[in-house]
Amino acid sequence: MTKFVADTDARRLLLSGLVDYAGLFPPAAESMRSAVARYDEYRRGPHAWALGTFVVPVARLAEFEDVARPFADAANPWRLSLIAGADFIADTRAIEAFAARSGSLATVAAIEVKGATADAIGAIARSVALLRAQMAGGFDTYVEVPVAGDPAPLIDVIAAHGLRAKVRTGGVEAGAFPAAEQLARFLGACAARGVTFKATAGLHHAMRGTYPFTYDPASARGTMFGFLNVFLAALFAREGMDANTMRALLEERDASSIGFSAEGVSWRGHTLSAASIRTARPATATSFGSCSFAEPVADLSSLGLL
Repeated sequence: MTKFVADTDARRLLLSGLVDYAGLFPPAAESMRSAVARYDEYRRGPHAWALGTFVVPVARLAEFEDVARPFADAANPWRLSLIAGADFIADTRAIEAFAARSGSLATVAAIEVKGATADAIGAIARSVALLRAQMAGGFDTYVEVPVAGDPAPLIDVIAAHGLRAKVRTGGVEAGAFPAAEQLARFLGACAARGVTFKATAGLHHAMRGTYPFTYDPASARGTMFGFLNVFLAALFAREGMDANTMRALLEERDASSIGFSAEGVSWRGHTLSAASIRTARPATATSFGSCSFAEPVADLSSLGLL
């Protein structure tokens, strides 16, 4: 097992709180009871430092409360990322009510909602402002934007309203995965505007490669992004890496091309210091949603990074 030097080790800084557990979502699609039990196990386990929030749809908050109450820990409330639906105004009311009654069970760390137009993002921002005024605790708001076209105009609006961005990096079929150049363009747009983002879907593995889309033994296989590729590309984008080089990093399949030490990380002549990662991670790329926590941990262990 890799021994980290406190919280100054580049590996620890890059991976800390990286995986938001979304076991309720495909392809795992766990029951609420199973997902809650798994998250409780993970947050008490040896790799809890790499675990982020528990991801739950707003529409299932009541079910979450019923199942999670026995696991409540007043000294360590669960941190939730809430996935809003099409009726965002109604969902903000549900979130406000949940926050008022949840007590020590959980805190709302983030709200995630889709916004495909400038007008939609503006409406989201207004609703978020009203919700913030009613809730004592703060939360981050991530707006998922489409990346098939240039997302820069939408990232501009997100930046103007002080929100965060979200990108979908895969799914359970080949068509759900953006092209590397599309993802590189998104990363560049966020970096240029100082917009923090998170990713979701299709990032179960550390390195880019060909993997099954689901856990079905007969599942089709396809090329997936690696979460190390994506998060390193995002941090390098903040340092000024150009789109073509980012695309090459996103498409990198050779794990040996990425070198980690306590002091920093390197990829084919490009380097990031531990100090740079410490500063950049919270302001650049926070986490990714994954329906598995065990799978990313196993990949990192196989690479000697845990």
